[in-house]
Amino acid sequence: MKNTTNKNCSSEFFLNLKKIDDHYPEFLKEVLNENDSESAYQEIKNWKNYEPTKLISLDDLAKKTKVKKIHYKDESTRFGLGSFKALGGAFGVLQYVRKKLQDQMNHEITLKDIKNGKYKDIISDYVVSTATDGNHGRSVAYGAQIFGCQCQIFIHSEVSEGRKNAMEEFGANVIRINGNYDDSLKVCIDESEKNNWQIISDTSYEGYTEYPRYIMAGYTVMAKEILDDFEEHEFPTHIFLQAGVGGFAAAMCMRFWNTCFINKIKIIIVEPTLAPCLIDSMRAGEIQIFDIKKETIMSGLSCGEPSILAWEILKNGADIFMTINDRNIPELMRLLANGQGDDQPIEAGECSVSGLAALMAIQENKEISDAINLNHNSRVLVFGTEGATDPDIYDAIINEEK
Repeated sequence: MKNTTNKNCSSEFFLNLKKIDDHYPEFLKEVLNENDSESAYQEIKNWKNYEPTKLISLDDLAKKTKVKKIHYKDESTRFGLGSFKALGGAFGVLQYVRKKLQDQMNHEITLKDIKNGKYKDIISDYVVSTATDGNHGRSVAYGAQIFGCQCQIFIHSEVSEGRKNAMEEFGANVIRINGNYDDSLKVCIDESEKNNWQIISDTSYEGYTEYPRYIMAGYTVMAKEILDDFEEHEFPTHIFLQAGVGGFAAAMCMRFWNTCFINKIKIIIVEPTLAPCLIDSMRAGEIQIFDIKKETIMSGLSCGEPSILAWEILKNGADIFMTINDRNIPELMRLLANGQGDDQPIEAGECSVSGLAALMAIQENKEISDAINLNHNSRVLVFGTEGATDPDIYDAIINEEK
């Protein structure tokens, strides 16, 4: 394994020389597998207002960055919630409601049974909870509303009022605590244990893996949609995956690893310099907890401890771990909002441009570019994981004078 730092852009890189260069291994199928992915898709495709999100070709930006293609998966319209998280938290809520009902009723429960109000009075006593920076909590609140249970959400001091209000609009009770995301998660765990609430978290930890696995399976719907859009000869050569606790990145890594192993796709994991828990863990060879002192502009990536499920997949399947700083994020958001050349304008939230920021940072480091064969023949896939999830913050950034 190898460390390197690009002093010009303040990015750090860690090449994973222990990546498993083989088919998706059997031992990781216990963490997440294609059956999990297919089950999630078969369920979610039947939800009201489901439709695949757009895969946008940014041809002029590809020319500017000197790669062959850039495809951008635009999650800003997912179920009207503004982010990919809509696929995960709500799916986790559904699994909880169904399992608990089946235990009580002692027979199989269908989505139709839940949605038609047959068990409305029973479900209304169920309570789900979570800790969040915003988008995941909004998905859990959405799931609680459409499936009929109560919802308690814990946020930290830096979560914006706009994101708090968005969760409350779905009927959630939102509790703000002092500290950062990891502090809010600790309070959520304590309160949920006291009150017998079911935590629906996108991060896994010792003794808690069932619902994060469901949530990761929900995320893989994005990968299926992308693979359905591509011909095999068009598959990306490089996939940039932003990471907080790592659940999204691990879900994408699993799906593309399973489907495209023979294509030798390079997986690049991207974190903020202010919350580098995965790259720190890779350096140490085991999970590390990073004490967040300052919040990144990419609030959805501000996490200090990796998910243990995500860690197992990423440490074995990702090619490189890297960090990016906040400095270039507003400029890239404005670039997408205005459209590069003839590229269509895109509403990209703060976390959505992290893959593009990482692409540009790697291009400034020839050693890393060469190591992962990033060049003029590369077909790059990035994920626009969110739109303007807080419109006030988004508008302030887009309209900010340089």
